Amino acid sequence: MDHSHARAPGIASGAGETLHPLAGVRVLDLSRVLAGPWAGQLLADYGADVLKVERPGAGDDTRTWGPPWWGEGEKRVAAYFICANRGKRSVAIDIASPEGIQQVQALVRDADVLIENYKVGQLARYGLDAASLRAINPRLIYCSITGYGQNGPLSHKAGYDFAIQAEAGLMSITGEKGAEPQKVGVAVTDLMTGVYATTAILAALYERQQTGRGRTIDAALFDVQVAMLANQGSNQLIGNTTPTRMGNAHPNIVPYQVFPTRDGHMVLAVGNDGQFARFCEAAGQGLVSGDARYSTNPARVENRQSLVPMITGWTLQRDTSEWVRVLDSSGVPCSPILDITQVMAHPHVAARGMKLESSDPSIPPMVANPMLMDGVRPKADLPPPELGAHQATWKGVA
Repeated sequence: MDHSHARAPGIASGAGETLHPLAGVRVLDLSRVLAGPWAGQLLADYGADVLKVERPGAGDDTRTWGPPWWGEGEKRVAAYFICANRGKRSVAIDIASPEGIQQVQALVRDADVLIENYKVGQLARYGLDAASLRAINPRLIYCSITGYGQNGPLSHKAGYDFAIQAEAGLMSITGEKGAEPQKVGVAVTDLMTGVYATTAILAALYERQQTGRGRTIDAALFDVQVAMLANQGSNQLIGNTTPTRMGNAHPNIVPYQVFPTRDGHMVLAVGNDGQFARFCEAAGQGLVSGDARYSTNPARVENRQSLVPMITGWTLQRDTSEWVRVLDSSGVPCSPILDITQVMAHPHVAARGMKLESSDPSIPPMVANPMLMDGVRPKADLPPPELGAHQATWKGVA
């Protein structure tokens, strides 16, 4: 891979300039649905040439996961597909056929990265596993994304975000106390696996500059979900207690949850004792922060059963908008609870450029990459592709 044409580190991007820090990196994306495509889209946003290999006639399953749809007739595609496939070119290849296997192997010779999310051992039947393809190209970074990893007692199982939220602990701490366990409203395990996989790919690309050799990356949704338990996992390991569902309350911080207001609800996220004192003052209850039962966070956690009903009585006295105004001015974290339509219309979303819209009616609106680099937001040059719209060649290769 020739990096000579990539932007030098530390040079600020000018107004209107596009970022391509991964220019020259070639990514063969054999993945479907969300975790793998999410990683591929991130790499495309950073300027990589991402070639998405799809089943002839059908393509990625998410193309049909509608409504809602973008486009009409045979060209219509589900919004779900659009969310994870910006910046890619699509080539239709039957990887189970001799011709398709040869096409993939030919592409691998000049590829930097391959992403796949087939079941363990499935691609080995076609000679498209990591060992076979890295023998063709030792510089290849081969990233396998599976539900449970390449080894272990569950490695044979297919990986579904919902099932892994259940089996790796997330649902046990999500939902109301004593009620039915709940999944998170988006496939967070898939998404975080895509992000973790991307960081591993970038680390391997950096290492390869010194070693000249690629890596085989084993990314498992199960492992990622266990890692995502974060403070809850640490609470169990160190406290030797089992975290449980607490609704919107926090196991380690009080008050840190949803409270009712006169006209709805708000989130109150008090993170330290100073914020609690300011909250009490703003509520006209300054003496409470001096009470030994509530003056420190450990005391508030110990006495949450008496404190939370007391605060509820206060929050019901004002509308959400008034609380947000008062607490913002007092430096106390507080937020309204917005629906997604309100979020997409929010002035802060507009100010941050988080919604991508085009004057070209053929290009769908999309949510932007959340990073800024020297004040510029990375954005892939291409919209999500039509199935099989491109040739099985890398950019710049005849």
